[in-house]
Amino acid sequence: MTTPISHSMPQDAGADHTVAEIAQQPAVWREVAGIVAGGRDSLDAFLAPLFAEKDLRIVLTGAGTSAFAGEVARAAVARATGRRVDAVSTTDIVADPHASFPDDVPTLLVSFARSGDSPESVAATRLAEQVLTHVNHLVITCNAAGHLALEHGPRAESHVLFMPPVSNDRGFAMTSSFTGMLLACLLAFGALGTEDIEAPAAAAEHITAGGLDRAIDALLARRPERLVYLGSSSALKGLAHESALKLLELTGGALVASSESSLGFRHGPKSVLNDRTAVVVYVSNDPYTRRYDLDIIAELRANLPSGSVVAVTASPDGVPGDDTWVLPGLVGADDAALALPAVVTAQLVALRSSLALGIRPDNPFPSGEVNRVVRGVTVHDLPQRQDDVA
Repeated sequence: MTTPISHSMPQDAGADHTVAEIAQQPAVWREVAGIVAGGRDSLDAFLAPLFAEKDLRIVLTGAGTSAFAGEVARAAVARATGRRVDAVSTTDIVADPHASFPDDVPTLLVSFARSGDSPESVAATRLAEQVLTHVNHLVITCNAAGHLALEHGPRAESHVLFMPPVSNDRGFAMTSSFTGMLLACLLAFGALGTEDIEAPAAAAEHITAGGLDRAIDALLARRPERLVYLGSSSALKGLAHESALKLLELTGGALVASSESSLGFRHGPKSVLNDRTAVVVYVSNDPYTRRYDLDIIAELRANLPSGSVVAVTASPDGVPGDDTWVLPGLVGADDAALALPAVVTAQLVALRSSLALGIRPDNPFPSGEVNRVVRGVTVHDLPQRQDDVA
């Protein structure tokens, strides 16, 4: 495996884990494809009776980056299964379970968890069982020893998909754990096939081998103080959320990062723009949605300094101006598949921004105010509702 990632990266920058975990993603994806294929029979046996329920609802859940995996996957899973699929964070489930599960219908709760040790991870599954009459669990996790895996592993109403151990990222921010779990979900529900993995993997290898080094360097040479990520499709808006979070995490909050849809950006969030703002637009492969992404690129490039607006796209066709980062071999791919190599660009922007600020990416919060596994959450007992008592 190659880990060049940057021709100028210091060897003692406190980035060893983060660098390796970004670079290993194509190999992780291929291993994930093998894991899902190898466990296909038992997975299908678990899912078959659930899909016999005509009103089955699928809820994709996690916290932070894990929640964004659900946002990226949601539309593709809905198309593949023909079922209602919602992305609802564990933090929302724990805070307001009745609103998260408003209808008592058969539900498959798909939990994404790097460690499975965050307080909300197990709590969300227990609250789902408290609120719903019929709920099953598909747990996608990188940690076989985590609380979530240990609780659900032995249960007949649960199925646990273990990701490659190497994807249990040791760096502060989730990188290969995010893309590995996202891919596992897409494969599990047939939104992608094993044959669809090679193109995103090859594109990611192109990026980590330095294919976009100069372009990323040029963007960061502008020393932006604010960075906005935009995406219009359901998958790419979720990706924009994850991209902004990665920059916030790896720079310890020193750089302001935000995210929106291309259309939604005009409705207030555009206020963040100034001469020190950079904007990255993820351009959809859907011909209709793509037009809105191209519109905002043209508008922003006409009003911001040259080099401030980047388009990340599978095809440069129709993209106005320069500063276009092309993801090779992905023309026509589903936006959820496009998100796999596209997020690598955001990870590298965050990594290099962190290093430029003198921050150690493996531990950007040495004082411990933000932790790799969330601490300090008290999960309160859910009182029984009066209508339930009646």
